[in-house]
Amino acid sequence: MSEVIVSSLSNLQNEVRYGDNHTFITDEPAGAGGDDAGPDPYTLLLAALGSCISMTVTRYARRKGWPLKRVSVRLRQNRIHATDCAECVENTEGYVHRIQRTVSFEGNLTEEQYARLQEIAHKCPVHKTLTSAIVISELKDN
Repeated sequence: MSEVIVSSLSNLQNEVRYGDNHTFITDEPAGAGGDDAGPDPYTLLLAALGSCISMTVTRYARRKGWPLKRVSVRLRQNRIHATDCAECVENTEGYVHRIQRTVSFEGNLTEEQYARLQEIAHKCPVHKTLTSAIVISELKDN
């Protein structure tokens, strides 16, 4: 797996370094005290999920030789009371982070292909990560 290094710059801006000399800036919107110089952390989270869904579906369609031309993923994140969450079965107290998404496809797909791609969209690695137990631990330098 790759490594990401985040270094603070000015105000709430951070430089994110990854791979072979790739960088980008993250920030908060002006309304949250930032300078709006880049995406905020939740935007990055949604972008990671949406990108993974698109890539996973595209790879699957290519392997099958299906005429998929384009994938569009629309995502929204918010925090709601667990008691207001119709989908929540286990966690019924406090707050729940809810991610809503819709995935659409362009291409001359049959109804069966379209339905299968919708199923595959739930199987991307980032989706699996976000819906499983996550452990965050200290990174030890070698």
